[in-house]
Amino acid sequence: MNSKTVGAGSSRRGLRGAVLGATMVAALLTATACQPSGGDDKAAASPTAAPSAGGSTSESTEPSGDSGTGSSSTTGAGSGDSGETGGGNGTAYADCEVTGLNTAVELQDGSGETPRHFLLTVTNSTRTPCVLNDAPQVRLKAGNDAPIVDTLGEPDTEPVVVEGGGKAYAGLYVFGNDEGGEAEYDQSDRFTATLVAGEGTELGGTLIFDLPDGLDTVSVDDAARVNGWAGTEGLAMRPIIQL
Repeated sequence: MNSKTVGAGSSRRGLRGAVLGATMVAALLTATACQPSGGDDKAAASPTAAPSAGGSTSESTEPSGDSGTGSSSTTGAGSGDSGETGGGNGTAYADCEVTGLNTAVELQDGSGETPRHFLLTVTNSTRTPCVLNDAPQVRLKAGNDAPIVDTLGEPDTEPVVVEGGGKAYAGLYVFGNDEGGEAEYDQSDRFTATLVAGEGTELGGTLIFDLPDGLDTVSVDDAARVNGWAGTEGLAMRPIIQL
């Protein structure tokens, strides 16, 4: 009986030891699995590089926007001056040339009156508009040495555009002496008018205005005045007729 009893207790002790050992191994394995490895730390840190890459992309797009703006501005500025001609008259048309203008003179005084007031007319014989500037440089005697008639007041600085086939006018007053008698006065059988270029400092060609029919010569003196180019007869003659 003693031997059976001793044998049973020993068997139970061996089973309990085996169970405790298995429990300790399982606990150890669980604890080891919960600890993070060094490789996981490196993988987790990699997303922090994304903001740096985004900043670099933003900087690279800015220069392309500035380049486009500069190009557009340069193009606009380059086309701004294309409207003016080389003559500098401020219009899209060239100055009139004497070879393209026909001339005529009309007496504005009545029958029996001393011839004093004249209307100078030019007709553009071409199909292209052209420009007359300021007042013509009128001489009442032949030759370039003859004195230039003074302008009545300040000439209109706006250029006069003469359409193809159109006309422009200038008023001319030639004689102011009312004494009469036996005095001798200078006589003229024609008028000349030199055109002023758009710059105002250069001269174009010279036009010749023959006197109207019935007049061989007219008396002239220092009282002579010319009114600058105008687009209508009235504008050309209104201030002249007051003299």
